[in-house]
Amino acid sequence: MTDNSTPDPALLPDGSAANDGRRTFIKQASGLLGLALAPPLIGQAERLTAISKKVEGVSEMKLKVNGTVRTIQAEPRVSLLDALRENLDLTGSKKGCDHGQCGACTVLVDGRRVNSCLTLAVMSQGKEITTVEGLANGEELHPLQQAFIEHDGFQCGYCTPGQLMSGVACIKEGHAKTDGDIREWMSGNLCRCGAYPNIVAAIRQVEKSGFKS
Repeated sequence: MTDNSTPDPALLPDGSAANDGRRTFIKQASGLLGLALAPPLIGQAERLTAISKKVEGVSEMKLKVNGTVRTIQAEPRVSLLDALRENLDLTGSKKGCDHGQCGACTVLVDGRRVNSCLTLAVMSQGKEITTVEGLANGEELHPLQQAFIEHDGFQCGYCTPGQLMSGVACIKEGHAKTDGDIREWMSGNLCRCGAYPNIVAAIRQVEKSGFKS
């Protein structure tokens, strides 16, 4: 007949009592609970800073923006848009949807228009980056900037920097020969105010003038 009674812990080797595992678990759980309830030893700001440093280290980047090479310290994952706005204080490029859908952040990289919110800054090193701040020649406005004023091509102005950069590229690409072409090739830039006819008229004016750069 099998004896199912619990053995006397005193007769068993150390740590092998029938309920020893339960006691160990309770002790460990109590210790973790005490740590969880203990007051923090550092402030929230210091904790967040420590966490961010562990997640990703910063690195040096050299960006040629509007003809000038600028050096920044940023995480490799930072977008070109955030690098321009937060590190270089070039706030002309706007953060709209931050998903590459509205075009407010459009800049030129090696002459091609890109959504800077979807472009990594680290991948733009060694390339020519042009923002809306680089369009004017000193106090002299770019012809498209002047045309936007003459045709009232902006209302709230939030989308205007992206519209201007995309419009300049559209003219250079030869996609501004007709109103239909402009609407098609500018379709990635949204204007919540609905100033599309005026934007088209401004781009057509500059295209007809023969200005290409």
